[in-house]
Amino acid sequence: MSRPLHRFLGSVESLARLQDHAARLRRLQGTLDAALPLQLAEQCHVANLKDDVLVITTRNGATAVRLKQMLPSLQEHFLRAGHALGTIRVKVGTPEQRTWRPPATERHISADAKAGLSEFAASLPPDSPLRESLERLVRRGRE
Repeated sequence: MSRPLHRFLGSVESLARLQDHAARLRRLQGTLDAALPLQLAEQCHVANLKDDVLVITTRNGATAVRLKQMLPSLQEHFLRAGHALGTIRVKVGTPEQRTWRPPATERHISADAKAGLSEFAASLPPDSPLRESLERLVRRGRE
């Protein structure tokens, strides 16, 4: 009953074009990785190819400057690999946004408080959501 995703991608013309474009970008990324030193290749990614203009994004400005210095040799490398490009544009990508989270606060429950909560939870009806929550709090609570 289940069918591989690539069957659906190849079935509709627009999706087939998208799949072809993605495959070409992957090949270009492989060629870029082969042309650059490892430290530089980790910071550069093929963003798009449109009208023979290859757009490469970098993580920072220093990497972009270094890559711009290498553009003539990069174009030659792409040409030898079978990718005739008109222009290579280098852009500095936006940094990854990481949300800051404060460290989790550790909450401790004393043995007396655990005993009191257990006693109160036992007085509640067995199917009470409050009882379940209190029992879970007592189980997970640290002294």
